[in-house]
Amino acid sequence: MKPAEGKLGVMCVGLGAVATTFITGVMMTRKGLAKPVGSMTQYDKIRVGRGKDKKYLKYGEVVPIADLNDLEFAAWDVYPANAYESAIHAEVLKEKDIEPVADELKKIVPMKAAFDKNYAARLDGNNVKDCKTRWEMVEALREDIRRFKAERGVDRVVVLWAASTEVYVPVNEAVHYKLSDLEAAMKADDRANIAPSMCYAYAALTEGAPFIMGAPNTTVDIPAMWELAEKTKMPIAGKDFKTGQTLVKSGFAPIIGTRCLGLSGWFSTNILGNRDGLVLDEPANFRTKEVSKLSTLESILVPENQPDLYTDYYHKVRINYYPPRNDNKEGWDNIDIFGWMGYPMQIKINFLCRDSILAAPLCLDLVLLSDVAARAGRYGIQRFLSFFLKSPMHDYTEGEVPVNHLFQQYVMLKNALREMGGYEADEEID
Repeated sequence: MKPAEGKLGVMCVGLGAVATTFITGVMMTRKGLAKPVGSMTQYDKIRVGRGKDKKYLKYGEVVPIADLNDLEFAAWDVYPANAYESAIHAEVLKEKDIEPVADELKKIVPMKAAFDKNYAARLDGNNVKDCKTRWEMVEALREDIRRFKAERGVDRVVVLWAASTEVYVPVNEAVHYKLSDLEAAMKADDRANIAPSMCYAYAALTEGAPFIMGAPNTTVDIPAMWELAEKTKMPIAGKDFKTGQTLVKSGFAPIIGTRCLGLSGWFSTNILGNRDGLVLDEPANFRTKEVSKLSTLESILVPENQPDLYTDYYHKVRINYYPPRNDNKEGWDNIDIFGWMGYPMQIKINFLCRDSILAAPLCLDLVLLSDVAARAGRYGIQRFLSFFLKSPMHDYTEGEVPVNHLFQQYVMLKNALREMGGYEADEEID
């Protein structure tokens, strides 16, 4: 594996609550003024070896991970506010946790975004590129990446989508299955099938940067992008940060399945008041999120495997925009289960979480591990990063079933790191 030498550029699509919380936290951690709690790359340890050779190592001791001091940040956003102004406006962090790095944050002024209001009707920012076609968007974004690398002396770049959820784009075989068809659609300005996020992904991959999709957008979850990732030898990861309710679901559903209890229904509802909540209040945008959230249970509690327990359970997800909560999301889960002789029981989970506080460490881990994957020569879909993502990418054209079981995902993560670090992958996914 290539060493983690030089600066690693982190280019965020979106400079809202998630991105500014992530960036501010990294900067405060570098100064010794905060702790990166929740970050696997900074805290978790992996067992390597067996018996007398067994030892537990941090990720950075298994594979060469970029140092936080080597991260350089940039962003695109539809609003012109710099990272300091955006962090204050987001009201996620207290001013005392922003002011010590205010000067650094003020230097991060967002580049004009590649944006189409039809994909996020609730956003009305004017810091937008004047591009006549989707292909012009791609070329403008590629130039942004090249300029950032040159001006900041950056050796490597990772592009991270931390922006809002776009309207749902169904996979169209005539456009999304072959790279040549995707490129033709971009050049023909096919706005119905080519979302702006696809332009960011295409630009990143062609400029030699891994791309991470932190929203449930279709973006890189199409065969044409997999083909581009293989062509450019770049990693891709997605989709949708696994923060609150789905984290609970992917961890709690295995309890039901492992204990061989039955499931009658799982109703999930959320209230959220930040910019993402505003965008998701639009039905077309919520549809994208709904597809992502609903996919979690189906590969954990499988009717075909246990027909007595998981046939015809009812699964419903709701997100409600509620401005007073801002970034403090609240998720309620009502789970109807049944046990011995079919007798019903209920489980209630009320998670009062902070969306960006949970997302920030995921951003850090996904960026650092995507960079590791690129230096290790891994490209295409990075299934080992499913641990961090709500709706893991998989090759649905070959009937592949995604792994949503949190603890199986954790095994995949550890084994990938062991292999890249030259150790034996010694845990099995059952």
